[in-house]
Amino acid sequence: MERGKTLKIEGVHKSFGRLQALKNVSFTIEEGRIHGIIGPNGSGKTTLFNCISGIIPLSSGTIYFGDTEISGMRADRIANLGIRRTFQAGKVAPSLTVLENIMSGNSSKKEKPLEKEAMELMESVGMRNSADRWAGDLAWAERQFVQILRAIIGKPKILLLDEPVSGMTAQEIALVVKLIRTIKTMGITAAVVSHDIKMLMDTAEWVTVLNFGQKIAEGTPEAIKRDPLVMEAYLGTEE
Repeated sequence: MERGKTLKIEGVHKSFGRLQALKNVSFTIEEGRIHGIIGPNGSGKTTLFNCISGIIPLSSGTIYFGDTEISGMRADRIANLGIRRTFQAGKVAPSLTVLENIMSGNSSKKEKPLEKEAMELMESVGMRNSADRWAGDLAWAERQFVQILRAIIGKPKILLLDEPVSGMTAQEIALVVKLIRTIKTMGITAAVVSHDIKMLMDTAEWVTVLNFGQKIAEGTPEAIKRDPLVMEAYLGTEE
């Protein structure tokens, strides 16, 4: 059975003055899929996530979520439609506890069931004993876990993960990969930007490659690994 089309990006341009950060980018993130997005520094990956989530406006082009055009919508309206995201910087509310941070991702559920679910999520990344710690005291990787769990507990339809394993150890990366695979079983579509090529190729089912703000390739991880344009633009620089 053909997959549904969750998020459709059509002819997206984004300029900052004379700098063209995105140039005629078009692709579809399909429902139920783990979709990887790679590219060198400055290729437009985070800018694309910022455009999708409504943090910055497009210069031109359209973005559809299902049948709804979301280009030009405010970020809060896009989030309410079911598109959530994380940030490279591991954004948390420092004056709240870890438990409070995670629970804040879902305001529609009663407190006791929500707390139970938050504790179970923390258990999955080895942070159950950190429930009462202040988020401002967390290490870098712990902040990443908290913002991912906060997004998951909100039950989004699609989750945009921006560099979710940045600065992590191999053991911590393995926990994030497990989380991403769990997200799929929950019916959440995941789009993942990462510089960790091995992690992304081992986890994603479909990969889009950006370079200098343009899409240069897309396909299965196996096909992307063999693509000469990708090798030249990105993978070759990692070797």
